[in-house]
Amino acid sequence: MSDDVSATGILARLDRLESLDEIRQLAAKYSLALDMRDLDALVGLFPEDIRVGKDATGRRALRAWFDDTLRNQFTGTAHHIGNHIIEFDTPDSAQGIVYSKNEHETGDEWVIMQMMYFDRYERRDGRWYFRRRMPLYWYATDLNKPPIGPQKMRWPGRDAYDGSFHELFPSWKLFWEAAGSADAPLAEPAPLGEFINRMRRGNDVASVRVR
Repeated sequence: MSDDVSATGILARLDRLESLDEIRQLAAKYSLALDMRDLDALVGLFPEDIRVGKDATGRRALRAWFDDTLRNQFTGTAHHIGNHIIEFDTPDSAQGIVYSKNEHETGDEWVIMQMMYFDRYERRDGRWYFRRRMPLYWYATDLNKPPIGPQKMRWPGRDAYDGSFHELFPSWKLFWEAAGSADAPLAEPAPLGEFINRMRRGNDVASVRVR
């Protein structure tokens, strides 16, 4: 291997390591900015042309959406970031799964939530941003009321409903539909950088209900 090729490979690997750390910081910065209600810092984690709903774009529209949601639904919040898987589609685009355990003061109740985000990340002008954050909810419930049974999303003043925690990954449904899998053929381990795609089994994010 020539010195030029070796140097190129080392620089690419260094860039990947720096990108991984910057993307992990995005999730942590999102939580801090949201919990401290610094909406300018929060929307600065998204690109200027971020899409907001069906008809709006831009950081100003995103700030208005966060302002309305946080001002009218929650007194205070705390987001605790957990597992974070990041895989690159290109040197400047990536996807990720981030677990999040959240606490919310809402009215006279304290609601805890378990969820994950399916993220798309994009690098522009040397800086990584969220291209999209899709929340996948498992449960939300009063701190003293474990969410046993179906319809685990139980917000005060709303009818209970099912979250979308398992919908991106077909394995959940397939596991419960199968009588047993001890004798089923064993799949090969996912190639490096393809763990999330392998688990999605081609499932499109458009098929996931987000409420």
